[in-house]
Amino acid sequence: MTEHASRPSYSLRTRLLLWLLVPLVVIGLLALFDSYRSARETADEIADRVLAGSALAIAERIFVNDDGLLEVDMPYVALEMLTSSEEDRVFYRIEGGGSEFITGYRQLAVPDAFDRSERNLRFADARFRDVPIRMAVLNDAAASDTVSLAYRVIIAETTNARAKMARDILLRSALRQGLLIFTAALVVWFAVTRSLRPLYRLQEAVGRRSPNDLRPIEHRVPGEVSGLVATINDLVKRFGSSISALRNFTSNASHQLRTPLTVMRTQLELASRAKTEADREKALKETDNAIGEAERVLSQLLVLARVDSTARDDLARHRCDIATISRDICEDLISGNLPADIDLGYEGPERLEIAGDEVLTREMMRNVIDNAIVHGGRPIEITIRVRRENGGVTIEVEDSGTGVDPKQLKNVLSRFQRGSGGSEGSGLGLAVAKEIAELFGGQLELAAPLQGGFLVRMRFRTS
Repeated sequence: MTEHASRPSYSLRTRLLLWLLVPLVVIGLLALFDSYRSARETADEIADRVLAGSALAIAERIFVNDDGLLEVDMPYVALEMLTSSEEDRVFYRIEGGGSEFITGYRQLAVPDAFDRSERNLRFADARFRDVPIRMAVLNDAAASDTVSLAYRVIIAETTNARAKMARDILLRSALRQGLLIFTAALVVWFAVTRSLRPLYRLQEAVGRRSPNDLRPIEHRVPGEVSGLVATINDLVKRFGSSISALRNFTSNASHQLRTPLTVMRTQLELASRAKTEADREKALKETDNAIGEAERVLSQLLVLARVDSTARDDLARHRCDIATISRDICEDLISGNLPADIDLGYEGPERLEIAGDEVLTREMMRNVIDNAIVHGGRPIEITIRVRRENGGVTIEVEDSGTGVDPKQLKNVLSRFQRGSGGSEGSGLGLAVAKEIAELFGGQLELAAPLQGGFLVRMRFRTS
C-alpha cells in the first residue's frame, strides 16, 4: 500500500466548522471577559453613587455643639439607601480629625494611603470581618462661630449586590454569545451541506459510469472545484489515449505478427525435416528473415502505440534539431552496410530547429528513408533536403526509384497499406511518419515527380 493510499480521509464540513467555531469561541470568551469587566465597572459606578449619597447625607448632619465638640444626628435613612435584596450589610464609622472615634463600628479601618488633609470623597475595596466590602471615605470639616473641626465619614457595604449584577450581565452576555455561536454552526452546517450537493451528484454520476465510459465530466460544479474537474477530465483523456493505444497495439500486433510467426514455424518445421544441408540452411535463412520482419513490425507498432498515447500539448514544449537528425541518419546508413547501388545524400544547413520530440522525429525520418530504400528499387538515388520556407521548415526525401501510381498515393499513407510495387514491408512506415508529423503540428505529403521517382514532403513550424 502506498503512502498516499494509507492516509485517512477527513470531513470538509468538520474542518470548516472547526475553522469557524474555534475563532468564534475564542472571540466569545474574550467578549465575555470584557463584558464581565464592564459589568463590574457599571455595578461599581451605580453602587458608588448610592454610597457617595449616603456619605454626603451623613456629613450634612455633623455639626459642632455648644461644647465645641463634633456631634452627629445620624440620618438612618441614609443607611437604608444601601439596603438591597441581596442582604448586603452596611458599616459606618465617624471620627474626628485626629482619628478619635465618634460613632459607628470602631474596628472599621481606613487604608493608610488615604490622605486626611485632602477634603474629598474617595472609594476603596477592602475586607471587614472576613468579607469583601466597598467603602466611601469623605474628609470634610464642620464649623461653628468660633471653631472649625475636621472629621471623616467612612461608610461601607458588602459587595453581594454588585457581584450579582455583574453575574447577571455576564450570564446574559454568555447566553447571547452561545446563541450566536450555535446559530453560526447551524448556518455553516446547512450552507456546507447545500454547497457539497453538486459534489455528491458528481460522485453519483461518475459512480454510475461503466469502465469503458471515458467521456469528459460535464456536470455543473462550484468554481472552487472546476479546476479539479478539468484536471480529472485531462487525466481521463490521457487514460483514454493510453487505453486506445493499448487496444490498437494489441489488435495490430495480433494481426501483423501472425504472418511472420507462421512463416517461422513453417520454416523451422521444414528445417527439421530437411534431407540436405542446403535445404536446412535455406529454411533457417527464411526463418531469420521472418524474425527480422517481426522485429520491424513490432518496432513500428511500438512507435505507433507511443504516438497514439502521446498528447500534442505535452510535446509543444519540446524542440529538436531536424538538420542534425537527418544528417546523422545519412551518416549511420552510409557507414553501415548500405548497398553500393544506393546513393544517399543530404542537402541543408548545419542546424535547424523545429517543435517536436527528438526520438519520434528521428523515427519519422528513418521510416521515410527506409521506405525509399526498401520500395524504391535498384539502382536508386535518395536525397534529403532541409530548408526554411514560408516561415517554417520543409523536409523533402526524394528518390529516383520506381515510384508509386499517383492513384495510390493517398492509400499509401494508411496503416498496413502497401504500394503496388511490391509486397515487402509491413505497410506502417509512411503511416507512422504521417502520424508523427501531425502530432507535432506538421504535414506530410506525397508526390510523384514528372521525371519519375517518389517524393515525401514534410512541413513544420519552427516554434
